[in-house]
Amino acid sequence: MSRFPDVSFMLSAAAGAQFPPDHGVEIAFAGRSNAGKSSAINVITARHALARTSKTPGRTRLLNFFSLGADRRIVDLPGYGFAEGPRAERAGWAPLIDALRPRESFRGLFLVVDSRRGLADADLELIEWADPVRRRIHVLLAKADKLTRAEGLKTQAQAVAALKGKATVQLFSALRRIGIEGAQERLESFLEAGKDSV
Repeated sequence: MSRFPDVSFMLSAAAGAQFPPDHGVEIAFAGRSNAGKSSAINVITARHALARTSKTPGRTRLLNFFSLGADRRIVDLPGYGFAEGPRAERAGWAPLIDALRPRESFRGLFLVVDSRRGLADADLELIEWADPVRRRIHVLLAKADKLTRAEGLKTQAQAVAALKGKATVQLFSALRRIGIEGAQERLESFLEAGKDSV
């Protein structure tokens, strides 16, 4: 049985005014374009095509809200670090994402990073944006199936050192189902912790 049996798409927002009411618990999913964010959302929620995946970077261009039931939500953020999108559209992403930051319901962040590339400055900046003092942050080192075991352990150790206690981190692969259960447990804990502090 799925840990998240009541998953459904809610809405796509192009402006903060379109966001759902600011109550309950929201966990955002973010990552550089083509890091595997949509695949991570799908496999963690055990839904084949909840978040749309694409081999073309930069496909997520709105904030997509998914309900997990009981006033709990996932927010799928646009991928960052991709320069091919229309300039005006890219310029609109920053205020759109910034509208999420002050929400009381925004309680945690899953940051999806391509394990072959490791944490970049943009990833660390996003962690600071999410405010690790106020929110729980978990890093998925995705596409870990592309690394040997030794490479994976080294990459994870490097990420732990770079994060300096601001986030937890794990190896993850949607394709080979590496770390799925751990990621699900982490998401559940974020949702429960957020509910307790509402």
